[in-house]
Amino acid sequence: MEKKATRDALGAEVLALGLEHKDVFVIDCDVAKSCKTLEFAAKLPEQHINVGISEQNAVGIAAGLATTGKVPFVVTYAIFGSMRAVEQIRQETCYTKLNVKILCSHGGLTPANDGASHQCVEDMGILRTIPNMTVIMPADYNSARKLIAAAYKYNGPVYLRFTRDAIPCIYGEDEEFEIGKAKCLKEGKDLTIIATGLPVSNCLEAAEKLAADGIDAKVINIHTIKPPLDEELVIAAARETGRVVTVEEHSVIGGLGSAVCDVLSEKAPTRVMKIGINDTFGESGPALELLKKYGLDTDSIYAKIKAFACE
Repeated sequence: MEKKATRDALGAEVLALGLEHKDVFVIDCDVAKSCKTLEFAAKLPEQHINVGISEQNAVGIAAGLATTGKVPFVVTYAIFGSMRAVEQIRQETCYTKLNVKILCSHGGLTPANDGASHQCVEDMGILRTIPNMTVIMPADYNSARKLIAAAYKYNGPVYLRFTRDAIPCIYGEDEEFEIGKAKCLKEGKDLTIIATGLPVSNCLEAAEKLAADGIDAKVINIHTIKPPLDEELVIAAARETGRVVTVEEHSVIGGLGSAVCDVLSEKAPTRVMKIGINDTFGESGPALELLKKYGLDTDSIYAKIKAFACE
């Protein structure tokens, strides 16, 4: 299966949008090389602003541009876009409901050699608590491009998180995506796996291994964490299979697992197991080894779900 980093989709789709729509602006925070916006800057210099290592300033400038009818895309790393600039995101974009897009690469554990200071595993939990904010985590390159395009058309603040490293391409180029609508990738009757971002492909592989053990797992990719989580699909799957497992390259506190539990606890009480980062920081090391250590590789996901299914 072909692999591409979703940060490459960031660069490609923002450039395509900028070439087609002159209201698109990129506000870079001195990470254009890493976040793949160098070509945008070269081809569309009048639509590109590099503010340097100044994420708070970037959001403020983006908010100002949005008041003039522009569609600004702030581009930086997840650790800085979701934390250093969170006050400006809340006060200047969400409170005012301005049309600002925050595109953040290097989310999760995959900035492996950079270590805990750059491994953002809290961003969804922080940003989904802010009113008017939409939070999206694509699962592969093609879905990332389509969801960036959807974010451009969506009127309001949007946060999108992208991977540093290449991950399997799950979807074809022609697959369509709608903000707030999840995708069922595999039907199943024994339990439901709900995943977002990088672990989605690993969950599909884990489901194949479970099938060999006689466990028929449904697999759902939820790319939009808020708003709204695809409640209809989540509730229907929980009622159909009776057990739910959530998988995310994010803290188990505040992210996808918490969002799913918020829905099910009120509308369809169901046993849920959350797989993710267990209230700890990341660390330096090769990306694949880190995923294994933190239980997000295919074999670890498979083993945890099998044990849960057999309880």
